Amino acid sequence: MSDVENDSPRRYMVDGCGRRVLVGLTIEETTEFETLEGSTACSLYHVQDPWNERHVSCRSHREGRWRELYAKHEHAWSEWIAQSRARSTDVSRLLN
Repeated sequence: MSDVENDSPRRYMVDGCGRRVLVGLTIEETTEFETLEGSTACSLYHVQDPWNERHVSCRSHREGRWRELYAKHEHAWSEWIAQSRARSTDVSRLLN
């Protein structure tokens, strides 16, 4: 799914328990994101919606969740980059 909109590569960090997670996501969300990223089996069938008799694509639901997690990660990554740049600017001012 990551090539759908030419997304940037994912960025990982180590959490407080020493686990590799995507910036801004919990270990559970990282695992879910990676599962959704690699899953193609669900796109082979549709699930019946019992409330209004519409066919709802399982793939679109999974892709929606993937996009939700990716947006959360991307937002946290952008904030981290901005903070890193601000710290870098402060350090360079001290050196000049």
